[in-house]
Amino acid sequence: MTPRLKEIYKKEIISKLLTKLSVKNKHQVPRIEKIILNMGLGEDASDGKKLKSCVDDLALISGQKPVITKFKKSISNFKTRKGSNAGVKVTLRSNKMYEFIDRLVNIALPRIKDFRGLSSKGVDISNNYSFGVKEHIIFPEVNFDKVDKIRGLDITIVTTSESKMGTIELLKEFNFPITNKKN
Repeated sequence: MTPRLKEIYKKEIISKLLTKLSVKNKHQVPRIEKIILNMGLGEDASDGKKLKSCVDDLALISGQKPVITKFKKSISNFKTRKGSNAGVKVTLRSNKMYEFIDRLVNIALPRIKDFRGLSSKGVDISNNYSFGVKEHIIFPEVNFDKVDKIRGLDITIVTTSESKMGTIELLKEFNFPITNKKN
């Protein structure tokens, strides 16, 4: 069964973006390629129990098993060793990606305390949108009682857009609460 947002994208969003971005071909309309969820652990990466709880939490949020990332270099100021655990990450594509966007926009973001919208300045040089969430417990899949520590979560949305305006318009069509003010 195809996700609700994927069908909406094919039926409605493409036609809206054709007129808004004034492109001639529907294949030039930007689309979301993948979503990357990253949770850096810092000091807790060396502790096996805390690492396992983070892996379990991110698996519940994303719907697939995360990968444990490693440090590439040893840096003494940050007390890191090459090859030691740094954090966990997940890359979502296809149907799981659209299901995650649906849960993020409709359930998780409204649960953030004092939420005023996402900044429009989160678009990078490659026209991908990145933002951070301070509490991973905003997702309903995570059981608040079983969480040992509240952690942050970085979310990167990789698009095929040619411009920053195209990325912002695409995300606004997916009902992302993007504001022009800086948070």
